Amino acid sequence: MHNHIAGLVPQFVKPFFTRALRALGYQLVNLRKLYEFDGLHTVHNARFRDDPRFQAAWQRGIEAADGVNPASEWRIHIGLWAASVASRVPGDFVECGVNSGVLSSAILRYLDWRNLHKRFYLVDTFAGPVMDQFSEEEIRLGRRNMVQQSLAAGAYVTDLDRVRRNYAEWDGIEIVQGAVPDVLPKVNARAVAFLHLDMNCAHPEVEALRFFWDRLSPGGVVLLDDYAYFGYDAQGRAIDALLRTLGAEIAALPTGQGVIVK
Repeated sequence: MHNHIAGLVPQFVKPFFTRALRALGYQLVNLRKLYEFDGLHTVHNARFRDDPRFQAAWQRGIEAADGVNPASEWRIHIGLWAASVASRVPGDFVECGVNSGVLSSAILRYLDWRNLHKRFYLVDTFAGPVMDQFSEEEIRLGRRNMVQQSLAAGAYVTDLDRVRRNYAEWDGIEIVQGAVPDVLPKVNARAVAFLHLDMNCAHPEVEALRFFWDRLSPGGVVLLDDYAYFGYDAQGRAIDALLRTLGAEIAALPTGQGVIVK
């Protein structure tokens, strides 16, 4: 693995400087190619951004958010990859924590959804996270307070009619309104190929993963939006504790997500 040094080097000395740095195990990089969004800083190639199919899905996600750009392209890219893998696995799709529907809308645009013959269950309170589900640790870390501020600022979609309009162009969409875990028995998927968890709170995420684990098909994908995200340590630890009982492994991603393949 190479170390990286970035900087401005005069062109006439650059060849000599480059050779000297390489001899020491370093490599020059061009800051103009830096990807720096959503807490992810890298000089590596975000080649997915050049894919018209990705861009169409990304724009559909932004449309679902009423034009608000969430600046989370790499996270959406991971979500599209996970959904694409899951599309080849028997079972339906489930998202717990839908909000405006950025990722699920992007997935539906990205995949050949009509010909997959799957159902997509979209589970949310559509009133924001349930405040009494936050643990003492999460409250101490300020997670509940941040959610309350976001809710007051209108960051959570509470207009169910708007949600229904957003998904009206696709078949096989089931909107399930209610709090996890109480509402989960209303999800009629006998087999699950893709499970996305984004509820910003440890308790419902742990209970959703526990509920769906036995329904998850071999090769099915679980994507956790906040597993490794800055400030969400309580969620990460809670998921780790559950996974030890399930005998499953999770990959922590630099996007802040976590991914499990059963």
